[in-house]
Amino acid sequence: MSSRNCNKNEWKYEAVPRSESSVTMASATKSFSAAINSREQLTPKANAHTYAIELSELKRKEAGAYDPYDHSDIEHPTTNFETLIHLLKSSFGTGILAMPLAFYHSGYVLGIIGTAFIGLLCTYCMHMLVRTEYELCKRKKVPSLTYPGTAEAALSEGPAFLAKLAPYSGGICYTFLLIYQLGSCCVYVVFVGQNISYVINSYTEIHERLVMVMILLPLILITFVRNLKLLAPFTTVANGITVVSFGIIYYYIFKENISLENRMAMGELKNYPLFFGTVMFALESIGMVLPLQQEMKNRAHFSQPLGTLNIGMTLVVVLYITTGLFGYLAYGEHVGGSISYTISPGSIAAQVCKILLALAIYTSFSLFMYVGFDIIWNHLHVKEKFDNKRNPTFWEYLFRTLLVCIVFGLAVLIPYIDLFISLVGALCISALGLAFPAIFDSSTRWHHLAGWQKYWVHLKNVIIVLFALFGLAVGTATSMEQIIEKFTVPANSTGTT
Repeated sequence: MSSRNCNKNEWKYEAVPRSESSVTMASATKSFSAAINSREQLTPKANAHTYAIELSELKRKEAGAYDPYDHSDIEHPTTNFETLIHLLKSSFGTGILAMPLAFYHSGYVLGIIGTAFIGLLCTYCMHMLVRTEYELCKRKKVPSLTYPGTAEAALSEGPAFLAKLAPYSGGICYTFLLIYQLGSCCVYVVFVGQNISYVINSYTEIHERLVMVMILLPLILITFVRNLKLLAPFTTVANGITVVSFGIIYYYIFKENISLENRMAMGELKNYPLFFGTVMFALESIGMVLPLQQEMKNRAHFSQPLGTLNIGMTLVVVLYITTGLFGYLAYGEHVGGSISYTISPGSIAAQVCKILLALAIYTSFSLFMYVGFDIIWNHLHVKEKFDNKRNPTFWEYLFRTLLVCIVFGLAVLIPYIDLFISLVGALCISALGLAFPAIFDSSTRWHHLAGWQKYWVHLKNVIIVLFALFGLAVGTATSMEQIIEKFTVPANSTGTT
């Protein structure tokens, strides 16, 4: 177990007032002087070289040169390659399957440019988050911080108006993370139900919502697994299934007539927010960045120029552009909310692909629900209200069931996977992936910059925050407007296009 898991409330801390810092430093100096004197009395003259090295190290630590990477306590650290694989796995899911529809909304030219730009911006903000967490860990002399812990520590270092928000920042971050996790679960319920429905409707007519009701019990049962280790074998199988499924999808895409004829280079302006929300949902793995980096054996490699993050995100952006571009060029306006809905409906291989993807995403549902439940049960302190009851385990299972039912109800109520993806991406990822890292960066460096660098850094971050807020507002409003329109205007389909 890593050291950061030792304290469940580690993201909370007390900032030392400036008036007390000098007292603390004076006390530390006395301790340091005493340590030097004792070393001088106890260290033989013959070991002068060793003594000089130890004294230099002691001075370096006293001067504040604490390196969090030297204090990681990880039971099973991951290699650079393993971390890369985890990063790729966290980025490939329903989001990439929605990229052809995103390109339909934007047009193929803007789709390429927009996806590359958003991918570059997301990667840069991930770097800012990692850099900010590292700097704060050095100042606080702790090995690592969670995302909410980074938020509180960062705002406490910033200007007065942001420092006042520091005590609430952890709760705000947990709220956005929770909405993202549960929103993703809604997407997964719709995805699993619709893929199975497409296969069944090839042989007999059955309503899509009835199929979704049929999968409710399996969804509840898999969330009863309280130990992630028990899910590990299923996750491994799911990864293999996903690779096979994507192979089938690419086979059918490139089997089609790839043509620019009747394909828009630039989409309609009103649909751009849907493109933005979809790409944000697909590209961002902001919730995984710090945990992945903190589990590495060589944590410094993660954010190097040719490190894990840059290599991983480059591969992700290239694959997303490839899938979106050729998926749209192959199927045009007929592309569905997921490319798996569109490929050769009558083909046995395509039907097998849909079932395999449904199984793989079914496993992912349990993982996302596990995180969402953990945020509510532990970090938002709901568990404390049931600890003194007669059978706390029963109440935990009941709460898990109710949470799945709430997510399931939303998915059945709004069975439009493309709009769900765009809504979650615009609302949550714009904040967690773009705006918050920029705010954390400015707050952390607020008292440590001067001259033109100060104005440049803060101006750059303000632009990122404004862009994120604009995307959040317009993307969320557009997605909600489309969802309302689906209910007021009779749809000519099952809500997948």
